[in-house]
Order: sequence, then C-alpha cells, then structure tokens
Amino acid sequence: MITSTMIEMALSHVNDPDLGRSLIELGMIENIAIDGKKVAFDLVLTTPACPMKQRMSDDCVNAIHEYVDHEAEVTVNLTSRQVQQPDPHDLVPGVKNVILVASGKGGVGKSTVAANLAISLAKTGASVGLIDADIYGPSIPIMFNVSQEDVYGERHGDKTYMTPIERYGIKLMSIGFLVEPDKALAWRGPMASNSLNQLISETWWGEIDYLVVDMPPGTGDIQLTLAHSLPVTGAIIVSTPQQVALADVVRGVELFRNPNVQIPVLGFVENMAYFTPAELPDHKYYIFGKEGCKKLAAQMQIPLLGEIPLVQSIAESGDNGHPVALMSDDNRPESKAFFALAQNTIREVCKLNAQ
Repeated sequence: MITSTMIEMALSHVNDPDLGRSLIELGMIENIAIDGKKVAFDLVLTTPACPMKQRMSDDCVNAIHEYVDHEAEVTVNLTSRQVQQPDPHDLVPGVKNVILVASGKGGVGKSTVAANLAISLAKTGASVGLIDADIYGPSIPIMFNVSQEDVYGERHGDKTYMTPIERYGIKLMSIGFLVEPDKALAWRGPMASNSLNQLISETWWGEIDYLVVDMPPGTGDIQLTLAHSLPVTGAIIVSTPQQVALADVVRGVELFRNPNVQIPVLGFVENMAYFTPAELPDHKYYIFGKEGCKKLAAQMQIPLLGEIPLVQSIAESGDNGHPVALMSDDNRPESKAFFALAQNTIREVCKLNAQ
C-alpha cells in the first residue's frame, strides 16, 4: 500500500538542480493524492517558465519508481506560485518579476539585449512587458516597429491608465510614444526621473511574469530613481569585452550593491563577444578581445548569463523593427545565444525567489 509518507520520503531524494536542495525541503511538493497505484501531486515552481521543470518532473517520477513502486502511475502537475515582491508604492501591481537591463556606458548594445531578452522570455511561455526607460535615447519603438503607434487610456477603478502597445506578444511602453521622435529632450535629472516615474506608475500592465526595463546607460539620477521606486528582482549588466567597457561594469555592480540600493546582480551579458560570418557559422573571431566579461564574472563571482555574437543580422533586424530573437531557426548562433540568455536569466530569478 502506497502512503503519502512513502511519496515524501522518495521525493526527498529529488533536488532542485540549481539550488541543490530537495523539493520537499523547499516546499515545492503539494496536494499528494493516492488511489491504489495511482499517485498525483503538484510540483510548485517559482515561475511557469522554469527551464528545469521537465527535468524535475522526470526525476520525481523516477524517484517514486525507485523508492516506492516501479509500477506506480505517477502524475506530476506543474504549477507556479506568484512571488510577492516588496512594492511600497504599488507602482506595478500584477508584475511578478522586474528585471533591469543596464550598462555602465553607452554603445554596448544594451537595448538590443533587452529587446531580444524580452522576446526570448516570451518564447518560453512567460508573459512579458518591456519598459524603455532610456529617456534621452528611446530606441524600443524603432526596434519593434511601433514608432507611429498612439497610446490610449483605459479606466481601472477610479483612475485612468495608459495601455501598453503590444507587439510580438510583448507589452511595450516608452517615452518615445509620447514625444515627437525628432525632438531632443532637454530635461535635467529631476525632470527625467519624474517623467519616468509617471510612465511606470500610470501604465496598466496587468498580470505579467517578467517586466524587462531597458535602463539608460551610466549610474546617475534615473538609475537611482528606478532602484528606489520599483520592486526590482535583479539587474543584468551588459558589456563588450574591451577593458575600457569592463571598467564601467565594475562601477555598475557597485551601484547595485550600494547599501542604499541593494539590488541583486543576476549576471553579466557579454555583447559582441565574437564575430561570426554568416557563411562560416562555426568560426569565431574575437575582434574586441576574448572573454573579458567572462573573466570579470569569475573574478566578481557573478554569473555570466550569455555571450552574444557580433553578426550582421542582429543589427539589421533591430533597424527593421523585427528583433532577431523572433527567428525560428534555432541553429543560428544568435538565436542560440539569446535563448540561452533567457534560460539562464530565468534560472537566476528562480534562485532568488526560492531564497
């Protein structure tokens, strides 16, 4: 006769691959039901897009067959629990995770990484939003081909909110939707910060798993405003391999680790890591130096989430309003790189939420 205790004992041998602790210890097994040799239970994930969910499900089935009964009919119901983030200002109700994509300096491809990360996260089945917080140089409207779209309002309760523009399954909001594209924004820091706060707090995002924030480069007023007003899950720092860019990465890490900020750094992304010609997809030429970001990540004990190649299609697709992550060819090096970035990002978010 199979009992709940026997099932729990068997599942205590199954560990979360990232956290190294058993699913029982982490409280991820719920609602065990037994009917003869039929066993069913819920495996509660920290996010529905957890990249390890199938592996954990298979490990659960194998453990019950090994430790309880090899003839047991096991049903694993994959569910997720919404993680409540601290949100004293309630700026983004319904948003489970806020991910900042930052860089210490401009020109490293931060917006390109943010756009393709958002699309790659959505391809895992997650619901995703993207804020273009680069007040002085909004580029998301161009990269998603929505420069001519108008923003409308909708009523929720006693307040009217802006409705994000949806493109490729991503909910988008940018200051670029609200100002003339050929006009420069001559704003000082406080004006820019207040405008950004308004952009975030007066947008109705609904229920989404990940809100990706394309930050402006540097470590100034706007970065501090976002850090203090948003319930940030973690930050991703984008860099190129050169030493001059990596020096700014260190400053970015120090900003997020500042006692007055205290935002976890999910990891680094090395953009333009190597050049791969379209006709020679297996060849790598390290134009800007080799593995500079990877070495810095190891030195600072911060994960390297991805290495994005320097290929013509990434730049062209952004200019054409059709980010390269939308391509269905998973054998292309750029497609592999962005999907791996999304998987690694989800893994780090799962770790933080579980802890």
